[in-house]
Amino acid sequence: MAHGAADAAHGATGLPQLDFSTWGSQIPWLIITLLVLYYIISRIALPRIGGVIEERHDAIEDDLDRAAEFKRQAAEAEAAYEKALADARAEAQAIAQATRDEIQKEVDAATAKADAEIAARAAEGEARIAEIRASALESVEAVAAETAEALLGALAPDTADSAAVKAAVSDRLGN
Repeated sequence: MAHGAADAAHGATGLPQLDFSTWGSQIPWLIITLLVLYYIISRIALPRIGGVIEERHDAIEDDLDRAAEFKRQAAEAEAAYEKALADARAEAQAIAQATRDEIQKEVDAATAKADAEIAARAAEGEARIAEIRASALESVEAVAAETAEALLGALAPDTADSAAVKAAVSDRLGN
């Protein structure tokens, strides 16, 4: 119990830091401790913290510079893409126009060939029609001459001259 009595006696006085009778000896130590802490913080901790902050600031600035460079590169790539797309569209238009021109030439050539064939067939048809007409006129003239000769022979059998009848029919038909 001697130990418990010492604790009770000690508990009655309280904490020595809060005992006003011991403050006189504690104030110089408090000042010395605060000065040492100030020195340690101002000479060691703050420069290290400032260095870390400066490194972070530099890293952020570098990141921002790289981001700006990437943004510029992206803008250049986009411009190059737009130019390539415009060039591709222009080339596609040129190819399409060349194809249209080529097809038009082929159509024109086919049309000209068809027109030539039609003209040749038409000329051939007209030649045949002319031949048929000439043949028909010859046949009409021959039939008319025979009919006239037969009529003349039936009406006046003595006066029928075959050459004179043919010449008269030929004059009348306009040949």
